[in-house]
Amino acid sequence: MSVTITYRCPNCGGPLKFDPKNQNYACEYCLSKFSQEEAQDEQSKARAKEEKPGEPVLYICSSCGAEIVTDETTAATFCYYCHNPVILSGRLSGEYHPDYVIPFSIDKMGAEDIFKSWIEKKKFIPKAFYEEDQIEKISGVYFPYLLYSCKAEGDLTANADRLRIWVSGNYRYTETQTYEIRREGTMEVRLIPRNALKKASRELAEGILPYETGRLKPFSMGYLSGFVAERRDMEERDFSEEMKSEVRSFAEDSLRNSIQSYDTVRVQNRNVELTDETWEYALLPVWALTYHDEAKNKMYYFTINGQTGKVCGRLPVDKGKLMLLFTAVFFPVLFVMLIVGYFL
Repeated sequence: MSVTITYRCPNCGGPLKFDPKNQNYACEYCLSKFSQEEAQDEQSKARAKEEKPGEPVLYICSSCGAEIVTDETTAATFCYYCHNPVILSGRLSGEYHPDYVIPFSIDKMGAEDIFKSWIEKKKFIPKAFYEEDQIEKISGVYFPYLLYSCKAEGDLTANADRLRIWVSGNYRYTETQTYEIRREGTMEVRLIPRNALKKASRELAEGILPYETGRLKPFSMGYLSGFVAERRDMEERDFSEEMKSEVRSFAEDSLRNSIQSYDTVRVQNRNVELTDETWEYALLPVWALTYHDEAKNKMYYFTINGQTGKVCGRLPVDKGKLMLLFTAVFFPVLFVMLIVGYFL
């Protein structure tokens, strides 16, 4: 029985494939290229960075029987022999078993249409970023998110002034009325998501938020078939303090903004208590496309919310196109200025 070890691209996490023509390893997703030594070195570095190093895990393709080795966070993928979708159920068991999933609402053709519509409005993008063979590499991935919920109970006290100004004869009068204000309330916070995959760009993974969490479904393996899925490798403690601070700040701002129709407001005391805190785990749908700019050795990303179609991207710029624009604008303006200057 044949065994295949999958090298992972250090730039985007995609599989590296050996290119017989160039005798190197190439990533079909971001077009990065590596020698044998570089591929092995990057693989060793990636394993060394794991918080909990473990042995690679084999799975057996139910279609052709091939054994495949994947990295620790991959939970669903494709067999590289027969391209049969394979779900690695053991990766999503126990503490890693998701509570919820939002199924893809947008298929690959729809994602490609969204990308093409979005990119046609961008005038200075390298052609290689939107060629057909590049667009076809867009991948449907279930990203892991941790969802935070709590109840925020807050109170705020303030002094507020209301001014009345009038003029009588040669005098201007100002009357100041000062009030003691108190506000209190309870706010339900439900299912705030945070990207829970270290190798994913937080900017891109959270840039496509929000999801319609009312459409969360109890997790079932069947939703993963035909897509790539990643298992979380971050814990609640990685977000806890940041999340609590955000919720408290939002609750305090809400109480402060409820004080209106006064000329000045001076907050004296504020307090927000968080109770009924819970964390839940969900896989949420993302269409992802990467592009490696070899000239700059820089990675660019494009992601689509697989439920709502919201887009987030970090784009390369074609300096050649910018130079053409500069030339098209600068020389006609210079010519006009020279003509005007000649006759003045």
